[in-house]
Amino acid sequence: MAAAAAEQQQFYLLLGNLLSPDNVVRKQAEETYENIPGQSKITFLLQAIRNTTAAEEARQMAAVLLRRLLSSAFDEVYPTLPSDVQTAIKSELLMIIQMETQSSMRKKICDIAAELARNLIDEDGNNQWPEGLKFLFDSVSSQNMGLREAALHIFWNFPGIFGNQQQHYLDVIKRMLVQCMQDQEHPSIRTLSARATAAFILANEHNVALFKHFADLLPGFLQAVNDSCYQNDDSVLKSLVEIADTVPKYLRPHLEATLQLSLKLCGDTSLNNMQRQLALEVIVTLSETAAAMLRKHTNIVAQTIPQMLAMMVDLEEDEDWANADELEDDDFDSNAVAGESALDRMACGLGGKLVLPMIKEHIMQMLQNPDWKYRHAGLMALSAIGEGCHQQMEGILNEIVNFVLLFLQDPHPRVRFAACNAVGQMATDFAPGFQKKFHEKVSYKPADTQVIAALLQTMEDQGNQRVQAHAAAALINFTEDCPKSLLIPYLDNLVKHLHSIMVLKLQELIQKGTKLVLEQVVTSIASVADTAEEKFVPYYDLFMPSLKHIVENAVQKELRLLRGKTIECISLIGLAVGKEKFMQDASDVMQLLLKTQTDFSDMEDDDPQISYMISAWARMCKILGKEFQQYLPVVMGPLMKTASIKPEVALLDTQDMENMSDDDGWEFVNLGDQQSFGIKTAGLEEKSTACQMLVCYAKELKEGFVEYTEQVVKLMVPLLKFYFHDDIL
Repeated sequence: MAAAAAEQQQFYLLLGNLLSPDNVVRKQAEETYENIPGQSKITFLLQAIRNTTAAEEARQMAAVLLRRLLSSAFDEVYPTLPSDVQTAIKSELLMIIQMETQSSMRKKICDIAAELARNLIDEDGNNQWPEGLKFLFDSVSSQNMGLREAALHIFWNFPGIFGNQQQHYLDVIKRMLVQCMQDQEHPSIRTLSARATAAFILANEHNVALFKHFADLLPGFLQAVNDSCYQNDDSVLKSLVEIADTVPKYLRPHLEATLQLSLKLCGDTSLNNMQRQLALEVIVTLSETAAAMLRKHTNIVAQTIPQMLAMMVDLEEDEDWANADELEDDDFDSNAVAGESALDRMACGLGGKLVLPMIKEHIMQMLQNPDWKYRHAGLMALSAIGEGCHQQMEGILNEIVNFVLLFLQDPHPRVRFAACNAVGQMATDFAPGFQKKFHEKVSYKPADTQVIAALLQTMEDQGNQRVQAHAAAALINFTEDCPKSLLIPYLDNLVKHLHSIMVLKLQELIQKGTKLVLEQVVTSIASVADTAEEKFVPYYDLFMPSLKHIVENAVQKELRLLRGKTIECISLIGLAVGKEKFMQDASDVMQLLLKTQTDFSDMEDDDPQISYMISAWARMCKILGKEFQQYLPVVMGPLMKTASIKPEVALLDTQDMENMSDDDGWEFVNLGDQQSFGIKTAGLEEKSTACQMLVCYAKELKEGFVEYTEQVVKLMVPLLKFYFHDDIL
């Protein structure tokens, strides 16, 4: 007995160490925990959960670990336990739920019960834990609010708990949910029952008859969405978004009420931004998943558009904006970004025939507003709708382009930035027609000369780096999709402007350390060379010395992106002008690349140079042909390493997902039953590029690639199996 108590005490210390902020202590504790046999883990964890005198953090940690154990290793651990131990675990869990007084702890124990129930449904759908079902029925009609919450929480977590008896119990389930949703005294019960209803509908996404049977729960569900939002709880609203995404048909009988509620919540500035954005997400999601249904409610669409535009006006003044040297990622939580994304998606979902007539006047009014925020939002809105309203905008493109170009002269730098954005976006959305459409109409001042001249002029906007850089980015969009024959007449003027800006920005880099505009200008030069091809030969000597200088000297960490883009630019110029011209610098360039390659193993995983380097080597291979073979021993190691990256994957439940986010590089696919498949996407793009480069080497070098064939085939064949399997899924 004393030995068991001592072991349990040791386990409490282990739980404490698992929560330690010290990485070494925590890692050691994780290794110790992993080596404890499964049955002992269950015994220790249950004892820790049961012990109300133990530290709250330790009990909660024990509950999380037991749930994870049942989720990830049920088949290895549970069936090996003696039947009396299995019975004891089941009854113990139900008893602990009834005894627990802490609400958050009770929820965690309910998660364990739900996980156990999930695993105790056999292949034929038989529930091997009838006592669990009885507990559910008894608790949901209990006078004890904690037990009612527990029953709803278990059902929400595992709505498939009734197994093959679900149809038999359908009316009982419905009565249970209706009864709880009508509980006026306890808002938490109403919220939980609404979430449980949504989980049940989502778990039965293909059962249309069930949707009809449960349609009369929708008004109560929508009321719970409304009430919970004003209690600063967006969980039911998130459930509504999931329904709109997965089972929009369920909403059909009460679609008008659903849309009106979403519109009301979206427009209520007393709610927080996330809640308003989620409410908008309901409508936008329906425009994608149920466009035909939504098109019948044009009044709602017409009212939603001003809401999105109002969100896009929600911008903050920022004195440092114009000359920030780092491009920060978009703040995806901001109303402005959310509104723009929503507008883009709705235009694509519903089509320009419906959306353009509704939004055109709003945009025109915004562009005439004396407040810069409205002009900015109007231009960003124009950028956002191009893809969805493509066909309808093509007819009035001349009018739009001429109007947008005026805003490149706007007194406010952020409006000039938005105008660059609109030009760049239209150049992509309407390419190559955008470039062709206005060409040759000399008497009307060709729009493409206007566009190039206007962007080059905007790139001269000294004192506003962000505007200069975005003008360069728009120029890249324009030249990338510009037919070669259209670009050639303007090449001389274009190249001279780019060169003078590059020289100026190179001086600024040396004197002040600023690099943002130079990064974009280097990419602009690369894009022009890529389009002009052999016509770029006369300008080769103008750029190459400066570009080599950047690669040689831009070695500081903060200049990694500039260096990567310059490496890309050199290799694209080399490919454009051809081997004969490039050979004068080929040896120098190869030495610079080899030096970078030598440092490859010291590069951090997120170093932007890696992907640029991999692509540059492939271009060098195309330029040099068989002469490139001598560099393979240096190139192949890092390339194979990148191509061999194995993405992390995980099967996660809702609780674990709450601790992870897309910001960590994880993306999730909902599998139902509160479970999701997660994949860490960091490095996947580099892996894809590396695999393409290996194919490129094999194609270019042919027999010169023979000695690497075996290891490349070993790497590639399993990937082919993966892709075929993915297609089947």
